[in-house]
Amino acid sequence: MASPSAFPPLPDGLPPGRLIVPEDFRVPPQWVGKEILWVSDEPLPDADHLWARLYGAHTETGLYPLLLCGHFRDADRPWHAGELGYWPVGTIDVLGAEGVLRRMWESVTPDEFGEWRGLAPPAGSSGHGADLMDPGLAAQELAASYAAKEHPLIGLVPAGRGADALTLCGWNGPLNHTNHTQEISAVVRTWEDRFGARVVAVGFDTLHVSVAAPPLTLEHARHLADEHLAFCPDNIGDDFERYAAGLVGARQWSFWWD
Repeated sequence: MASPSAFPPLPDGLPPGRLIVPEDFRVPPQWVGKEILWVSDEPLPDADHLWARLYGAHTETGLYPLLLCGHFRDADRPWHAGELGYWPVGTIDVLGAEGVLRRMWESVTPDEFGEWRGLAPPAGSSGHGADLMDPGLAAQELAASYAAKEHPLIGLVPAGRGADALTLCGWNGPLNHTNHTQEISAVVRTWEDRFGARVVAVGFDTLHVSVAAPPLTLEHARHLADEHLAFCPDNIGDDFERYAAGLVGARQWSFWWD
């Protein structure tokens, strides 16, 4: 059996931290012992500044940064304890976001929502205006606001994009909705492409992404809210229209799975 691939070299200037290996029973045998994630030992008061520096360098380092918050702010769960899984990037590549969302839609929506109507058009497409922002700047703004509230850890994942980092770091946050985080990654990939979304922060069962090109009309936002409902039904509650209205011009999306 081939040994797990080595973790990439860490960049200079990191605080004290550790490489994380998932608990053996959470991964297939071929991935036992694989280092999937580097995490700081302690929460950082200036985590957003370090996140911004690491984000700016991630195409060179091959390491995507995440702001990480644990279960009730307990860093041990899931990050330090290795309460994580792992699947390689190829398990995301074989999935189509529309197929994933269609299946989720059919499994969670009541009859009054009707049939799945496909992916929402990207911002700036025909009939849909765009208020474009640099994705990196939008991500830094979210990092600053999140770090001020949560005092998170910093994590580094060997991943080319934030959507993939969710699966490659072994995160199991949506476990009660889907046992396959690669489905979450497949959907976030298409949000990166259509709305300039960037993964910034991950909690025990929460996800926070910045949005560089949000919907600007209620009609467009309603279509996007269909995707959010399928993706994370716990997030929306009983007032779909209010949720959809809140997506108009929103530069941040946050998700929580019960």
